[in-house]
Amino acid sequence: MDSVRAARLLQGVRAAALSGQEPPVEPRPVIEQSWDRMLRSGVDPDHDFRAGLLALEDLEERRRTSQLHEIMPVLREGLVSIADAAQHIMVVADADGRVLWREGHSTVLRKADGHGFEPGADWRESTVGTNGVGTPLVVRRPVQVFSAEHFVRTHHSWTCAGSPVTDPRDGKLIGVVDISGPIDTMHPATLALVHSVTRLAEAELRTRHLAALDRLRTMALPVLSRLPGRALVVDENGWTAAVTGMPPVDRIALPKSLSSGRTWLASLGECAAEELPGGGWLLRPAPADPDAPDPQATTSVVLDLRSGRHSSVTLSGGAGSWAHDLSPRHAELLYLLATHPSGRTASGLAEDMFGDPARTVTVRAELSRVRRYLAGLLDHRPYRFREDADVEVLLPDDPRELLPHSTAPAVLRARQT
Repeated sequence: MDSVRAARLLQGVRAAALSGQEPPVEPRPVIEQSWDRMLRSGVDPDHDFRAGLLALEDLEERRRTSQLHEIMPVLREGLVSIADAAQHIMVVADADGRVLWREGHSTVLRKADGHGFEPGADWRESTVGTNGVGTPLVVRRPVQVFSAEHFVRTHHSWTCAGSPVTDPRDGKLIGVVDISGPIDTMHPATLALVHSVTRLAEAELRTRHLAALDRLRTMALPVLSRLPGRALVVDENGWTAAVTGMPPVDRIALPKSLSSGRTWLASLGECAAEELPGGGWLLRPAPADPDAPDPQATTSVVLDLRSGRHSSVTLSGGAGSWAHDLSPRHAELLYLLATHPSGRTASGLAEDMFGDPARTVTVRAELSRVRRYLAGLLDHRPYRFREDADVEVLLPDDPRELLPHSTAPAVLRARQT
């Protein structure tokens, strides 16, 4: 089907969806779910709304402080020349949906200006509707939005393919890379290209991270050699650079905020934390004290899923409280465990998450990572929270907003309740 016929068909699908009628064909699930979010949030499907552009000094500050600037050479090399030759543009936006960079074919850049698709613009889904910048930021996976799949009618002459960027150092979403252009210039392989180049950019961040860990290790080894007992040096994201007196671990989950002094870490217990010059932390676990309060006693677990963008878990017990941001996958897993207090087998969790009970290897690998920061709070055979843990789940007011990035069958069912 050519692009003109496809655009006409999608216009009929969109019109039916907006009027509550039966569409000629079903929209793709990622588009249907986005349209549903737009209808609930009150985005106008027929009128283009534009939030104010960032002031130039604010835009430059965001560019300077964003991790995205570290990967711009990779993105330019992989995408800009192709975009220019194909009459497309490359757009790079931060995790707030603000366009930070925009490069490519000059004619298409001028057309983008007419859509408000310019540096400093706000292209969140909640502002401009379904699109190749805002929608990947919500669902946390690559998305192509073709013509009338855009919720707002004035964007129907446009096609976008966007892929989110995650910082491998802390697992956080830092932005999205998008290729956009007129509907008659977009190729079906564009999304795969954008996704591949985005993965190369993330690999560049990983390489930089390993180099930084090597530098921290060089500084840390003389410090550790003079210390008795157990100690380790980690970077600001908890990745281990050096260790002494204890088995090495890849990463220690750190709380949202850490300061020098006595602190409690879920995986190590009570520790002395000391910030090191140039970044990183020296952690010295305290010797076991039989008279100290049991860190697992009367433990409460609060799983906060109220925000569609950020999820966290907070632990409180005899040794204090500790909070940790969750990755999208770990938020899914902990939600499923919290809703099954009697426990789930690995195959049951695989069925809940993937609709495939055979994917137990993936489930077990993720749960082993979760157990690093939940320590003794998770039992296995079956997997569940410890019986004496008080588990509370904070959910969004609207069930349909539960973990919007998730495609897990069990989460999809929960959104319908």
